[in-house]
Amino acid sequence: MEVKKESRISRPNRAGKPARVGETLGQHGVSILILVVFLSAFLCLSVQAQTSSEESPLSTAEGAVAELYQLVTFKAGSTPDWEKVRSLFIDEAVIVLRTSRENITLFSVQGFIDEFVDFIERYKVENTGFVEEIKRTKSMVFGDMAHILVLYEASIPGSKMPPQQGVDSFLLINKDGRWWIVAITNEIPTPDNPLPAELWK
Repeated sequence: MEVKKESRISRPNRAGKPARVGETLGQHGVSILILVVFLSAFLCLSVQAQTSSEESPLSTAEGAVAELYQLVTFKAGSTPDWEKVRSLFIDEAVIVLRTSRENITLFSVQGFIDEFVDFIERYKVENTGFVEEIKRTKSMVFGDMAHILVLYEASIPGSKMPPQQGVDSFLLINKDGRWWIVAITNEIPTPDNPLPAELWK
């Protein structure tokens, strides 16, 4: 006598209909399947969130500029992470700062960092911390280039000197999936040299 073997998946149930996948796998199998799907979705969302978080500071020109001000702001007992500061610029970047009422000075990225370190050491700012805060911005982004004007306010916590306002002009490019600082020029507003209209309230 020939004995026919039936597939477990296609075997009729008591009502004479093909068994469902859930009935074939059983309650334990369905639970495992649901758990696998849930974990896969959770891991996917976690990776996407982490990637988005890592890319967000430099994914916009405004974000790259804001990152610089955040990095040079530090609490007492610490100093900026200069390698992170350096990573915001292209290697050939140029920084031009108002270093006195009569003079402006041109720096490379390394020269800019050295000048900042000298300022921290000369005025013992490591003991007090330093704040450089963006007050207002004016942005123009066109394709892979951007120009951003920033009105900032710099201060040393606990100092008797009032906060010093200044204007930074940034040129940036979008390259290799992120924004890079190409150049910064700096000027200090005075009664004879007031803020540009673009940065008025």
